Amino acid sequence: MNVPTHNGRRPPQSDAPQPPAHRAYRRNPLLAKTVAWIVGWLARIAIFVVRLLGRRLAAALAVWITRLLAPLIPENRLAAANLAAAFPEKSEEDRRHILRGVWDNLARTTIEYVFLDQILAELRVHRMDAGPLTTTGLEDFLRIREDGKPALIFSAHLANWELPATIAKRFWLDLTIMYRVPKNSMIAADLMRVRSHMMGKLVPPRFGSAFEIAETVANGGHVGLLVDQRQSGGPLLRFFGRPALTSTFFAKLARQYDCPVYGVRAIRRPGDRFHVELTPPIDLPRDPDGRIDVMAATQRINDIIEGWIREHPEQWLWLHDRWRITYVGRKGRLFPTGGSWQAPTHVE
Repeated sequence: MNVPTHNGRRPPQSDAPQPPAHRAYRRNPLLAKTVAWIVGWLARIAIFVVRLLGRRLAAALAVWITRLLAPLIPENRLAAANLAAAFPEKSEEDRRHILRGVWDNLARTTIEYVFLDQILAELRVHRMDAGPLTTTGLEDFLRIREDGKPALIFSAHLANWELPATIAKRFWLDLTIMYRVPKNSMIAADLMRVRSHMMGKLVPPRFGSAFEIAETVANGGHVGLLVDQRQSGGPLLRFFGRPALTSTFFAKLARQYDCPVYGVRAIRRPGDRFHVELTPPIDLPRDPDGRIDVMAATQRINDIIEGWIREHPEQWLWLHDRWRITYVGRKGRLFPTGGSWQAPTHVE
């Protein structure tokens, strides 16, 4: 193959991977800050416009735009592949219908961030089973709040997954939540102001955050974690019949402090309505010594979340690369070989 030359010589080659052209600005700190500032202000303007439009009109517009753009986004193909693997018994038309619902749910959830206060105001404190926002599990909720004991609550990215935390705050439940921080500092600061006002204590994932979460439980506090996403470096456990890298942090906390464990989920219903469901205490598997078995407990939680998703598959984030496996051969864990796999039974 002919290689272009300069003065009879090959151009210098670099062994280091070069960033894509559209990300080259990151190498210039001043330009990167300028771009971040512009993006931050565009987000603020968008929020202002969304508030002017109102929740229903803004959501309908977001859904319309998302349906136009979704086929052009790489995550659309990823989600289609995930759905095909998870629901081989469904027709292609059924899976396309689910995928369209996934994008619709994401568009509505994005808009609803701006209107969380309005959605929460729809909760009828003295009639929890009626109205646009309903709940079940009130007895267990009151037990968590009043018994003075630590508790662990897991959830998943279903419907509007921010709602359970806002309801906990509304009923004065002291809850510590780990959340993902946006890369844009201006957007992160704005979201922090909203979330800290409407939710409990927020802990960003950083060095030492696991110790902060553990200390909360040790001091008798309550912790809520989203546990349905891929965890790089985690063991392979079954999720929709396929091996998936899964975090064991939640189960390790349950084993360490042997406290009650609950699950909570949000369900989107027609007509801009929601239902938030808190499960009774979940009896996690234990080892011969009577302590919670970390691997079996994590698998049990995976199975519960899978059941939730199967009920309303269009309300989960299939756009996430949940089943990507990026490493092999680590001590104490078994990995797919020759197309077969076995979940590990022990964790150190």
